[in-house]
Amino acid sequence: MAHVITRPCCNDASCVSVCPVNCIHPTPDEPEFFTAEMLFIDPETCIDCGACIDECPVEAIIPDDQLEERDEPYLQINADYYNDHDVEGGLVPPKKSPQLPDKPLHVAIVGAGPAAFYAAEELVRKQQVSVDMFDRLPTPYGLVRAGVAPDHAATKGVEAGFAAVAAKKNFSYFLNVEVGKHITQDELAERYHAVIYAVGAPTDKRLGVEGEDLPNSLPATEFVAWYNGHPDYVNLSVDLSAERAVVVGNGNVALDVARILVSDPDELAGTDIADHALAALRDSKITEVVVLARRGVAQAAYTNSEFLALGDVDGVDVVIDPDELVLDPATESAYDDGTLDSTITTKIRLAREFAERPATPGNRRIVFRFLASPVAITGGNGVETLTCVRNTYADATGPSAAVTPTGETFDIDAGLVLRAIGYRGVPVTDLPFDEGHGVVPNAAGRVQAAADGDVISGLYVAGWIKRGATGGIGRNRLCGQETAESVIADFVAGTLPEPTISREGVADLVADRGAHRIDLAGWKRIDQAERTAGKTGGRRRVKLVDITALEAAAQSEPA
Repeated sequence: MAHVITRPCCNDASCVSVCPVNCIHPTPDEPEFFTAEMLFIDPETCIDCGACIDECPVEAIIPDDQLEERDEPYLQINADYYNDHDVEGGLVPPKKSPQLPDKPLHVAIVGAGPAAFYAAEELVRKQQVSVDMFDRLPTPYGLVRAGVAPDHAATKGVEAGFAAVAAKKNFSYFLNVEVGKHITQDELAERYHAVIYAVGAPTDKRLGVEGEDLPNSLPATEFVAWYNGHPDYVNLSVDLSAERAVVVGNGNVALDVARILVSDPDELAGTDIADHALAALRDSKITEVVVLARRGVAQAAYTNSEFLALGDVDGVDVVIDPDELVLDPATESAYDDGTLDSTITTKIRLAREFAERPATPGNRRIVFRFLASPVAITGGNGVETLTCVRNTYADATGPSAAVTPTGETFDIDAGLVLRAIGYRGVPVTDLPFDEGHGVVPNAAGRVQAAADGDVISGLYVAGWIKRGATGGIGRNRLCGQETAESVIADFVAGTLPEPTISREGVADLVADRGAHRIDLAGWKRIDQAERTAGKTGGRRRVKLVDITALEAAAQSEPA
């Protein structure tokens, strides 16, 4: 019997370190780890010890004899990886911890998402390091709370690890405290040896087409935040009265929003979707979502696991015209002779299988369109039509094949257009910013005055603001750890600036400026209130989405 990694895989690689036979790849030390859709277990090497199952934070690893029918394709997906990847046995030796100076190290982390927590996790292992985590929202966990789709509850299992970090005695929350408003960067620098910004990439990329700002032409980033109950987007105007929506882009976020739009609201009612979004979806008239991809199926940005999972949504057909599945010459040649990378081979195979499935009368539909780009959005008081141009391959370079417009256009009637073409970082007050890449320039997390410029002592970044909006939870783990290691290395080297003011007065400082700080006890009260409210309806939690209500819950006495 072997174990199999399935859809919820978060790529955080905690399973890799506990495997005694090195049967899980790619490992963080292998180049492909940074672009891998998920991790894979070699069925020929696995010894069924169960260590990885115990370690996995999202319950993605299952013995092959316990797979549900919907997960059986992962047997082949895991095995296929090892058809074209040579791996070496033996575990990577653990890193030797540096000897720290015999004095305290105080670190402030701005942001409370995955990268922030992975940096904190590395730091609080050392008892002499104190970490204070700041976030402007009353709740932690960033995109794990406000970005992961509500019907992907298993993925949110990483929160248990974050909670364990927050429970450490040398960790403190400063939630509901906005850096730049309640405390400045200079004031943090005066009170902490190091300040790590892990503020993510909060805005969306734009299409740059006429009509993009019409009502009901929205960024998927805002739509996701709306249905996940982010306080900033509770009142987002979303009109679901048309029968068709179009999602521009074909990454996992595009698949998430398409799936949510056509899922049975009764199924969503068992999740932690925001109540206002659930009510709107119950009244929705949308029966078809078109997912529009600029390039071909071989270049699709979604992961195979998320694409495969669409076939399991009750009452929904995945519709693909076989004529849309055109491959560029290089990919087609490699596919035919069996030399194509297994991940892309699987992507093509799954799409062709979906294309062969018969439609079910009365089902809602997710329709994939490839090699097409939007050129204009038109309508009177809102979106009515999306005009697209057909693309063709401009070269034959396989996975990175470029496309060019043909001049042939077509219209799609739709009442809602969501652009899901990527997140982008925004400038952070008092920090350098690279506009071209949407990041703070840095070297291994150390903030630089400019790209390739001098390092600014005591300032660091982690996560998407550090490297751009690429990679998920697993990549953020390595990213956060790298930044934490840079902080520790600079502490050992004696290059960190010494605080000139005690950090003990930070709570009073932010309170004087109007912050209603929420600490660990306050967050636990919010968490308990949401979970208690969820029990009545058999839900994971019922999210509080109003700042005032969240603040009140944080102060309430337990029942």
